[in-house]
Amino acid sequence: MDNKLQKITTFIQKHHVMSLATSDGEELSVCSLFYAYDDEHRCFVVASSEDTIHIRHIKQRASVAGNILLESDEVAKIEGLQFRGVFKALEDRELKSLYFKTFPYALALRPKLWVIKVDYFKLTDNRLGFGKKIIWQDVLE
Repeated sequence: MDNKLQKITTFIQKHHVMSLATSDGEELSVCSLFYAYDDEHRCFVVASSEDTIHIRHIKQRASVAGNILLESDEVAKIEGLQFRGVFKALEDRELKSLYFKTFPYALALRPKLWVIKVDYFKLTDNRLGFGKKIIWQDVLE
């Protein structure tokens, strides 16, 4: 794993809630989701009901954007991650196991699981200098 992705993965693994923005082309929505992260496949696994606004949007337009942040009153300690990716129903058994290993209590709820395959990360880390950005983008060949 390259150094940029390692820093991004380290940040992601310190947290467990994201904000996710969706649109169907007309209406916008944002929600908060618990996540498990698989660094090998650069994807988030989330649970959400099919009757939510964001899932209705995703069925129209699978592209999503989101963020994860460390809230701090000290500007020098601010960290935050923005990402973009494609949201779809989860079929991979190993990724399902990852989610329930991370959130074992969710198993009793039998949630619908989804995956967000990330193609862009931007990590802001003021601990490395004010406004320091680390950007990673998947380059399709």
